[in-house]
Amino acid sequence: MSELKKAGAPGAPRRRFLKRAAAGGVAAGGLAAPMISRAQTTSFRFQSTWPAKDIFHEYALDFAKKVNEMAGGRLKIEVLPSGAVVGAFQVLEAVNKGTLDGAHGVLVYHYGKNTALSLWGSGPSFGMDANMLLAWHKYGGGEELLQEIYKSLNMDVQSYVYGPMPTQPLGWFKKPIARVEDLKGIKFRTVGIAVDVFTEMGAAVNPLPGGEIVPALDRGLIDGAEFNNASSDRLLGFPDVVKNCMLQSFHQSSEQFEILFNGPKYRALPAELKKIIDYAVEASSADMSWKAIDRNSKDYIELKKAGVNFYKTPDAILRAQLDTYDKVVAKKAAENALFKKVLDSQRAFAQRAGQWQNDYLVDMKMAYNHYFGKK
Repeated sequence: MSELKKAGAPGAPRRRFLKRAAAGGVAAGGLAAPMISRAQTTSFRFQSTWPAKDIFHEYALDFAKKVNEMAGGRLKIEVLPSGAVVGAFQVLEAVNKGTLDGAHGVLVYHYGKNTALSLWGSGPSFGMDANMLLAWHKYGGGEELLQEIYKSLNMDVQSYVYGPMPTQPLGWFKKPIARVEDLKGIKFRTVGIAVDVFTEMGAAVNPLPGGEIVPALDRGLIDGAEFNNASSDRLLGFPDVVKNCMLQSFHQSSEQFEILFNGPKYRALPAELKKIIDYAVEASSADMSWKAIDRNSKDYIELKKAGVNFYKTPDAILRAQLDTYDKVVAKKAAENALFKKVLDSQRAFAQRAGQWQNDYLVDMKMAYNHYFGKK
């Protein structure tokens, strides 16, 4: 009888053990369960500077999608197309004032605020391609110089520069451009410092936003225009009104995109959401460059099928662009200390990085011609 009582009665020690075990189970479960944020969603209203059908607007949506998915509901970016709130050339002021929480565009669209902003891609960039110019921006002092320019303009914005673009065509023309003299008197659309370059070369330049170019060509308000790439040009309807496209140019051979945030709203974000934005920008930069190769090459073929005549821009015109660009930037640098500061910084980086690239990189055209050229 005494043995049965000893083995079967739980008593106080057993009750204490069960209580501790239950408490331990709750604690372990709390550690194992994922931490779910109950913070209220912060919504950002963005506007791109691109028509809704343009691939550039798609790039803006791609960036927003990456942020929204990584933020897990804590941050949501909505992207509207160009003109939904303000015009394409007014997004910087709108973001600064808080009319918009952010924007997707290009620095050259702010050319009227400070000519130095056009140096992020408008021009030959001392021989740097778009990815090298981004390297200068991130590691060669460009980011700090951009902040200095915005501060001088009293623009309280957070800027991210990303997305290396392929070299842009000289443009679409009613007649092919065979000589430098063919540019004289032509009514032409471009933006940024290219306005000054083509004006110096004799063109009558009109810096229209992207969505207005094809209608202007169709109505005969301009004789020629450049926008950007095979995909954008096809989607915007260039081949419907003009059939001649001149490939290769130095006027925008190294451009990239800009993502803007309203300064106060950005600074109010928790540190982890700012990091999500940081990494979403970098991921979007890579993704955009890969998507551009895929889509641009497909649309290039479709444009040929649509009867577009493609011509390589003659070397004489390319050399004239470089000579004219040198004259224009020398004048701008004398007028604007920040312009000169950016120019000098780019020149120093390009001399070093360009020598490395030119010496190290093999000529991939040789390999392409080996496999696909005429035997």
